[in-house]
Amino acid sequence: MQETQMTLSDSPDASKAYALVTGLQSRFAQKLNQLSKDMGEDKEFEEVSWLRDKGEHGGGSRFEARDEKLFNTGSINISQVHYNKTENKNLLCATAISTIIHPRNPHVPSVHIHISLTQLQNGESYWRLMADLNPSIFHENDKKIFDAMLKDTTNTRFKEGILQGNKYFNIPALKRHRGVSHFYLENYKTESKEDDFTFAQDFGEKVIDTYIEIITDALSTRLSCSSRDIAMQLKYHTLYLFQVLTLDRGTTSGLLIHNQNDLGIMGSLPAYVDRTLLHSWAKNVPAPQDELVRELADAINLEGKIDSPTKIQLAYIVREHYKKHPDAIELQASGNTVPATVENHSTIF
Repeated sequence: MQETQMTLSDSPDASKAYALVTGLQSRFAQKLNQLSKDMGEDKEFEEVSWLRDKGEHGGGSRFEARDEKLFNTGSINISQVHYNKTENKNLLCATAISTIIHPRNPHVPSVHIHISLTQLQNGESYWRLMADLNPSIFHENDKKIFDAMLKDTTNTRFKEGILQGNKYFNIPALKRHRGVSHFYLENYKTESKEDDFTFAQDFGEKVIDTYIEIITDALSTRLSCSSRDIAMQLKYHTLYLFQVLTLDRGTTSGLLIHNQNDLGIMGSLPAYVDRTLLHSWAKNVPAPQDELVRELADAINLEGKIDSPTKIQLAYIVREHYKKHPDAIELQASGNTVPATVENHSTIF
Protein backbone atom coordinates (compact mmCIF):
# COMPACT_ATOMS: atom_id res chain seq x y z
CA MET A 1 0.00 0.00 0.00
CA GLN A 2 1.47 3.33 -1.04
CA GLU A 3 1.18 6.11 1.53
CA THR A 4 -0.42 8.40 -1.04
CA GLN A 5 -3.11 5.95 -2.18
CA MET A 6 -6.65 6.13 -0.84
CA THR A 7 -8.60 2.88 -0.77
CA LEU A 8 -12.35 3.23 -1.25
CA SER A 9 -14.97 0.95 0.25
CA ASP A 10 -16.05 -1.94 -1.98
CA SER A 11 -19.70 -1.40 -1.00
CA PRO A 12 -21.85 -0.44 -4.04
CA ASP A 13 -23.78 2.08 -1.95
CA ALA A 14 -20.55 3.59 -0.67
CA SER A 15 -19.25 3.90 -4.23
CA LYS A 16 -22.44 5.64 -5.26
CA ALA A 17 -22.31 7.94 -2.23
CA TYR A 18 -18.68 8.83 -2.96
CA ALA A 19 -19.57 9.75 -6.54
CA LEU A 20 -22.38 11.91 -5.16
CA VAL A 21 -20.20 13.88 -2.74
CA THR A 22 -17.32 14.32 -5.20
CA GLY A 23 -19.78 15.63 -7.75
CA LEU A 24 -21.18 18.14 -5.28
CA GLN A 25 -17.66 19.18 -4.24
CA SER A 26 -16.70 19.81 -7.85
CA ARG A 27 -19.94 21.68 -8.55
CA PHE A 28 -19.44 24.05 -5.59
CA ALA A 29 -15.72 24.60 -6.22
CA GLN A 30 -16.29 25.42 -9.90
CA LYS A 31 -18.99 27.97 -9.11
CA LEU A 32 -16.91 29.63 -6.37
CA ASN A 33 -13.87 29.67 -8.65
CA GLN A 34 -15.94 31.45 -11.27
CA LEU A 35 -16.92 34.07 -8.68
CA SER A 36 -13.24 34.54 -7.87
CA LYS A 37 -12.50 35.02 -11.55
CA ASP A 38 -15.36 37.48 -12.07
CA MET A 39 -15.25 39.46 -8.83
CA GLY A 40 -12.11 38.61 -6.89
CA GLU A 41 -8.43 37.84 -7.30
CA ASP A 42 -8.94 34.98 -9.78
CA LYS A 43 -7.47 32.46 -7.34
CA GLU A 44 -9.00 29.00 -7.42
CA PHE A 45 -9.68 26.85 -4.38
CA GLU A 46 -6.70 24.59 -3.68
CA GLU A 47 -7.09 20.86 -3.07
CA VAL A 48 -5.57 19.29 0.05
CA SER A 49 -5.78 15.52 0.60
CA TRP A 50 -5.55 13.43 3.75
CA LEU A 51 -5.43 9.68 4.44
CA ARG A 52 -6.76 7.50 7.22
CA ASP A 53 -4.26 4.84 8.25
CA LYS A 54 -2.09 5.75 5.23
CA GLY A 55 -5.09 5.28 2.96
CA GLU A 56 -5.91 1.75 4.06
CA HIS A 57 -9.22 2.89 5.55
CA GLY A 58 -10.04 5.75 3.22
CA GLY A 59 -9.48 9.45 3.67
CA GLY A 60 -10.62 12.50 1.79
CA SER A 61 -9.86 15.86 0.29
CA ARG A 62 -10.83 19.45 0.82
CA PHE A 63 -10.77 22.48 -1.41
CA GLU A 64 -9.58 25.52 0.54
CA ALA A 65 -10.26 29.14 -0.42
CA ARG A 66 -7.22 31.13 -1.56
CA ASP A 67 -8.95 34.34 -2.72
CA GLU A 68 -8.56 36.66 0.27
CA LYS A 69 -10.55 39.42 -1.40
CA LEU A 70 -13.73 37.33 -1.48
CA PHE A 71 -13.28 34.86 1.36
CA ASN A 72 -12.48 35.05 5.05
CA THR A 73 -12.15 31.27 4.99
CA GLY A 74 -13.74 28.53 2.93
CA SER A 75 -13.46 24.76 2.83
CA ILE A 76 -15.28 22.11 0.79
CA ASN A 77 -14.53 18.76 2.43
CA ILE A 78 -15.35 15.25 1.28
CA SER A 79 -14.37 12.01 2.96
CA GLN A 80 -14.96 8.30 2.99
CA VAL A 81 -13.84 6.40 6.07
CA HIS A 82 -14.39 2.66 6.25
CA TYR A 83 -13.61 -0.26 8.54
CA ASN A 84 -12.79 -3.92 8.26
CA LYS A 85 -15.70 -6.21 9.10
CA THR A 86 -15.19 -7.21 12.72
CA GLU A 87 -17.51 -8.26 15.50
CA ASN A 88 -16.70 -5.33 17.77
CA LYS A 89 -17.46 -2.46 15.38
CA ASN A 90 -20.89 -1.45 14.16
CA LEU A 91 -19.71 1.07 11.58
CA LEU A 92 -18.93 -0.16 8.08
CA CYS A 93 -18.48 3.08 6.12
CA ALA A 94 -19.22 6.81 6.32
CA THR A 95 -19.18 9.02 3.23
CA ALA A 96 -19.68 12.77 3.53
CA ILE A 97 -19.42 16.25 2.14
CA SER A 98 -19.18 19.03 4.69
CA THR A 99 -18.56 22.59 3.61
CA ILE A 100 -18.50 26.06 5.11
CA ILE A 101 -17.90 29.30 3.24
CA HIS A 102 -17.21 32.51 5.19
CA PRO A 103 -17.10 35.50 2.79
CA ARG A 104 -14.85 38.48 3.50
CA ASN A 105 -17.65 41.05 3.12
CA PRO A 106 -19.72 41.22 6.35
CA HIS A 107 -22.87 41.78 4.27
CA VAL A 108 -22.45 38.47 2.41
CA PRO A 109 -23.77 35.46 4.38
CA SER A 110 -21.87 32.31 5.23
CA VAL A 111 -23.28 28.89 4.43
CA HIS A 112 -22.86 25.44 5.95
CA ILE A 113 -23.82 22.23 4.14
CA HIS A 114 -23.45 18.64 5.32
CA ILE A 115 -24.62 15.52 3.51
CA SER A 116 -23.49 12.06 4.61
CA LEU A 117 -24.38 8.40 4.29
CA THR A 118 -23.53 6.15 7.24
CA GLN A 119 -23.54 2.39 6.68
CA LEU A 120 -23.55 -0.16 9.51
CA GLN A 121 -22.29 -3.72 9.66
CA ASN A 122 -25.83 -5.07 9.89
CA GLY A 123 -26.70 -3.66 6.46
CA GLU A 124 -28.63 -0.65 7.70
CA SER A 125 -27.78 2.85 6.50
CA TYR A 126 -29.03 6.38 7.02
CA TRP A 127 -28.49 9.91 5.75
CA ARG A 128 -27.64 13.10 7.60
CA LEU A 129 -28.57 16.28 5.72
CA MET A 130 -27.99 19.84 6.87
CA ALA A 131 -28.06 23.30 5.33
CA ASP A 132 -27.98 26.60 7.17
CA LEU A 133 -27.54 30.23 6.14
CA ASN A 134 -25.32 32.22 8.50
CA PRO A 135 -25.21 35.99 8.03
CA SER A 136 -23.11 38.29 10.17
CA ILE A 137 -25.51 41.08 9.19
CA PHE A 138 -29.09 40.07 8.48
CA HIS A 139 -30.61 40.71 5.05
CA GLU A 140 -34.22 39.57 4.97
CA ASN A 141 -34.36 38.78 1.26
CA ASP A 142 -31.45 36.32 1.54
CA LYS A 143 -33.42 34.36 4.12
CA LYS A 144 -36.58 34.45 1.98
CA ILE A 145 -34.71 33.05 -1.01
CA PHE A 146 -32.99 30.33 1.04
CA ASP A 147 -36.19 29.34 2.86
CA ALA A 148 -38.15 29.18 -0.39
CA MET A 149 -35.51 26.91 -1.91
CA LEU A 150 -35.60 24.59 1.10
CA LYS A 151 -39.39 24.38 1.04
CA ASP A 152 -39.49 23.66 -2.68
CA THR A 153 -36.64 21.13 -2.59
CA THR A 154 -37.60 19.19 0.53
CA ASN A 155 -41.38 19.25 0.03
CA THR A 156 -43.04 17.01 2.66
CA ARG A 157 -39.76 16.86 4.61
CA PHE A 158 -39.63 20.64 5.04
CA LYS A 159 -41.51 20.98 8.33
CA GLU A 160 -39.53 18.24 10.06
CA GLY A 161 -36.21 19.54 8.74
CA ILE A 162 -36.92 23.08 9.92
CA LEU A 163 -38.04 21.90 13.36
CA GLN A 164 -34.91 19.80 13.82
CA GLY A 165 -32.69 22.54 12.38
CA ASN A 166 -34.05 25.19 14.73
CA LYS A 167 -33.50 22.83 17.65
CA TYR A 168 -29.99 21.78 16.61
CA PHE A 169 -28.65 25.28 15.95
CA ASN A 170 -30.07 26.80 19.11
CA ILE A 171 -27.42 28.12 21.51
CA PRO A 172 -29.05 28.07 24.98
CA ALA A 173 -26.14 29.84 26.70
CA LEU A 174 -26.51 32.87 24.41
CA LYS A 175 -30.30 32.64 23.96
CA ARG A 176 -30.10 32.75 20.20
CA HIS A 177 -29.48 30.59 17.14
CA ARG A 178 -26.49 30.18 14.87
CA GLY A 179 -27.79 31.37 11.56
CA VAL A 180 -31.23 32.45 10.33
CA SER A 181 -32.35 29.49 8.20
CA HIS A 182 -31.73 25.93 9.33
CA PHE A 183 -32.63 22.55 7.85
CA TYR A 184 -31.56 19.27 9.46
CA LEU A 185 -32.58 15.65 9.02
CA GLU A 186 -30.87 13.00 11.15
CA ASN A 187 -31.13 9.23 10.62
CA TYR A 188 -33.05 9.90 7.41
CA LYS A 189 -34.11 6.97 5.25
CA THR A 190 -37.17 5.71 3.42
CA GLU A 191 -38.08 2.35 1.95
CA SER A 192 -36.39 3.33 -1.32
CA LYS A 193 -32.61 3.72 -1.31
CA GLU A 194 -32.79 5.05 -4.87
CA ASP A 195 -35.19 7.81 -3.85
CA ASP A 196 -32.98 8.69 -0.90
CA PHE A 197 -29.91 9.04 -3.13
CA THR A 198 -31.87 11.21 -5.56
CA PHE A 199 -33.13 13.42 -2.74
CA ALA A 200 -29.65 13.83 -1.22
CA GLN A 201 -28.16 14.84 -4.57
CA ASP A 202 -31.01 17.21 -5.43
CA PHE A 203 -30.79 18.76 -1.96
CA GLY A 204 -27.07 19.39 -2.29
CA GLU A 205 -27.31 20.83 -5.80
CA LYS A 206 -30.19 23.17 -4.95
CA VAL A 207 -28.52 24.49 -1.78
CA ILE A 208 -25.26 25.12 -3.64
CA ASP A 209 -26.92 26.83 -6.59
CA THR A 210 -29.15 29.01 -4.40
CA TYR A 211 -26.25 30.10 -2.22
CA ILE A 212 -24.26 31.08 -5.30
CA GLU A 213 -27.27 33.10 -6.47
CA ILE A 214 -27.52 34.88 -3.11
CA ILE A 215 -23.85 35.78 -2.77
CA THR A 216 -23.43 36.78 -6.42
CA ASP A 217 -26.12 39.40 -5.92
CA ALA A 218 -24.69 40.42 -2.54
CA LEU A 219 -21.17 40.83 -3.88
CA SER A 220 -22.49 42.94 -6.75
CA THR A 221 -24.67 45.30 -4.70
CA ARG A 222 -23.42 45.47 -1.09
CA LEU A 223 -20.20 47.31 -1.70
CA SER A 224 -19.88 49.57 1.35
CA CYS A 225 -18.51 48.27 4.63
CA SER A 226 -18.10 50.21 7.87
CA SER A 227 -15.98 49.52 10.93
CA ARG A 228 -19.23 48.67 12.74
CA ASP A 229 -20.00 46.06 10.08
CA ILE A 230 -16.59 44.46 10.58
CA ALA A 231 -17.11 44.44 14.36
CA MET A 232 -20.48 42.71 13.90
CA GLN A 233 -18.83 40.10 11.70
CA LEU A 234 -16.11 39.43 14.26
CA LYS A 235 -18.73 38.95 16.97
CA TYR A 236 -20.69 36.57 14.77
CA HIS A 237 -17.60 34.59 13.84
CA THR A 238 -16.88 34.23 17.55
CA LEU A 239 -20.38 32.87 18.07
CA TYR A 240 -19.83 30.47 15.16
CA LEU A 241 -16.66 29.07 16.70
CA PHE A 242 -18.37 28.82 20.09
CA GLN A 243 -21.26 26.80 18.65
CA VAL A 244 -19.04 24.49 16.58
CA LEU A 245 -16.61 23.67 19.39
CA THR A 246 -19.07 23.37 22.28
CA LEU A 247 -22.32 22.13 20.73
CA ASP A 248 -21.75 20.51 17.34
CA ARG A 249 -21.87 16.73 17.61
CA GLY A 250 -20.46 16.16 14.14
CA THR A 251 -17.29 18.08 14.96
CA THR A 252 -16.86 16.38 18.32
CA SER A 253 -17.49 12.90 16.90
CA GLY A 254 -14.93 13.41 14.17
CA LEU A 255 -12.31 14.52 16.66
CA LEU A 256 -12.99 11.64 19.06
CA ILE A 257 -12.88 8.94 16.41
CA HIS A 258 -9.41 9.80 15.05
CA ASN A 259 -6.83 12.60 14.82
CA GLN A 260 -5.85 12.18 11.16
CA ASN A 261 -7.94 15.05 9.77
CA ASP A 262 -7.97 17.70 12.47
CA LEU A 263 -7.32 20.57 10.05
CA GLY A 264 -10.11 19.38 7.78
CA ILE A 265 -12.58 19.02 10.63
CA MET A 266 -11.67 22.49 11.88
CA GLY A 267 -11.97 23.94 8.39
CA SER A 268 -15.31 25.50 9.33
CA LEU A 269 -13.68 27.98 11.69
CA PRO A 270 -13.35 31.65 10.64
CA ALA A 271 -9.97 33.34 10.36
CA TYR A 272 -10.38 35.59 13.41
CA VAL A 273 -12.53 35.72 16.54
CA ASP A 274 -12.85 37.97 19.59
CA ARG A 275 -10.88 36.09 22.23
CA THR A 276 -12.14 38.26 25.10
CA LEU A 277 -15.77 37.80 24.08
CA LEU A 278 -15.32 34.04 23.80
CA HIS A 279 -13.77 33.92 27.25
CA SER A 280 -16.70 35.89 28.71
CA TRP A 281 -19.18 33.24 27.58
CA ALA A 282 -17.67 30.63 29.91
CA LYS A 283 -19.89 31.95 32.69
CA ASN A 284 -23.01 31.25 30.57
CA VAL A 285 -22.52 27.51 30.19
CA PRO A 286 -22.90 24.71 32.75
CA ALA A 287 -19.96 22.80 34.19
CA PRO A 288 -17.82 21.25 32.83
CA GLN A 289 -18.37 23.19 29.60
CA ASP A 290 -17.19 26.39 31.30
CA GLU A 291 -13.80 24.73 31.60
CA LEU A 292 -13.85 23.89 27.90
CA VAL A 293 -14.70 27.46 26.84
CA ARG A 294 -11.92 28.95 28.97
CA GLU A 295 -9.36 26.51 27.60
CA LEU A 296 -10.42 27.22 24.03
CA ALA A 297 -10.15 30.98 24.57
CA ASP A 298 -6.76 30.65 26.26
CA ALA A 299 -5.43 28.71 23.25
CA ILE A 300 -6.17 31.65 20.93
CA ASN A 301 -3.67 34.50 20.78
CA LEU A 302 -4.56 38.08 21.69
CA GLU A 303 -5.06 38.92 18.03
CA GLY A 304 -7.76 36.25 17.81
CA LYS A 305 -6.18 34.56 14.81
CA ILE A 306 -7.32 31.01 14.02
CA ASP A 307 -4.39 29.70 12.00
CA SER A 308 -3.41 26.07 11.41
CA PRO A 309 -1.39 25.59 14.63
CA THR A 310 -4.27 27.10 16.61
CA LYS A 311 -6.75 24.76 14.92
CA ILE A 312 -4.61 21.77 15.89
CA GLN A 313 -4.50 22.99 19.49
CA LEU A 314 -8.25 23.61 19.60
CA ALA A 315 -8.88 20.10 18.26
CA TYR A 316 -6.65 18.67 20.98
CA ILE A 317 -8.50 20.62 23.68
CA VAL A 318 -11.92 19.41 22.51
CA ARG A 319 -10.74 15.82 22.26
CA GLU A 320 -9.12 15.80 25.71
CA HIS A 321 -12.14 17.52 27.28
CA TYR A 322 -14.57 14.80 26.23
CA LYS A 323 -12.16 12.04 27.12
CA LYS A 324 -12.02 13.57 30.58
CA HIS A 325 -15.76 14.34 30.72
CA PRO A 326 -17.50 11.78 28.45
CA ASP A 327 -20.93 12.56 29.89
CA ALA A 328 -20.59 16.17 28.72
CA ILE A 329 -21.44 15.02 25.19
CA GLU A 330 -25.04 14.89 26.40
CA LEU A 331 -24.90 18.70 26.72
CA GLN A 332 -24.36 19.05 22.98
CA ALA A 333 -26.94 19.90 20.35
CA SER A 334 -29.29 17.37 18.79
CA GLY A 335 -32.30 17.22 16.55
CA ASN A 336 -35.16 14.87 17.42
CA THR A 337 -32.77 11.93 17.41
CA VAL A 338 -29.17 11.65 18.56
CA PRO A 339 -26.68 10.13 16.08
CA ALA A 340 -24.75 7.17 17.44
CA THR A 341 -21.57 8.06 15.56
CA VAL A 342 -19.17 7.57 18.43
CA GLU A 343 -21.05 4.59 19.82
CA ASN A 344 -20.74 2.85 16.46
CA HIS A 345 -16.99 2.57 17.02
CA SER A 346 -15.47 -0.01 19.32
CA THR A 347 -13.02 2.53 20.77
CA ILE A 348 -12.63 6.26 21.08
CA PHE A 349 -9.32 7.74 20.00
